[in-house]
Amino acid sequence: MFRPKLPVMPQPTGLVTPLARVVEPTAVIQHQHTPVAPIAAPAPVSSRPTVQLTPGSVLALVGGGTAVVLVVGTVLVSMLLAVAITAASVAVCALVIRSLVSSQHRR
Repeated sequence: MFRPKLPVMPQPTGLVTPLARVVEPTAVIQHQHTPVAPIAAPAPVSSRPTVQLTPGSVLALVGGGTAVVLVVGTVLVSMLLAVAITAASVAVCALVIRSLVSSQHRR
């Protein structure tokens, strides 16, 4: 039941010849070249910064960053609290089991 079943490959029953591949010749077609338009000069680069920060966008960035920090901090603190509660409960269980075992040895 737990043994893997391997597929059985059929053995060839005679002479096996590879398939012949037919290569068809291709024709070379020459196209007339069309004149290429000259490349226009690139637009001048402006000296303005790409991103302009307005007071509203700065306020939105600060608010978004604060929200991210608060959410990540809440998640990390809750995980730490879960680990601390689990460790405390395991310690209490260990003390109870130890006292039960030691009380049975005294009897």
